[in-house]
Amino acid sequence: MRLDKFLKVSRLMKRRTEAKKACLAKCIRINDRIAKAGDEVKIADEIEINLSNKILRVKVLEVPLKNILAKQAVFLYEVLKEIKKEEN
Repeated sequence: MRLDKFLKVSRLMKRRTEAKKACLAKCIRINDRIAKAGDEVKIADEIEINLSNKILRVKVLEVPLKNILAKQAVFLYEVLKEIKKEEN
């Protein structure tokens, strides 16, 4: 599954276009390399999302074949690290 779609399906980001913009801004990494929106996500990949208010690192546990219910989305990944950034 494409990275931008995985981020939307897993509810890590609200919209696919938002995920694509984050990739273009080089805010998302897969296995410690800068990711593109079309990169394939596989089980055991580590995704790091660097947003304005936090840094989130997750491990992919499952890649669905299609959209899933919101309550099932949390089972697609495991949060490895979450750092909230302080406002100045």
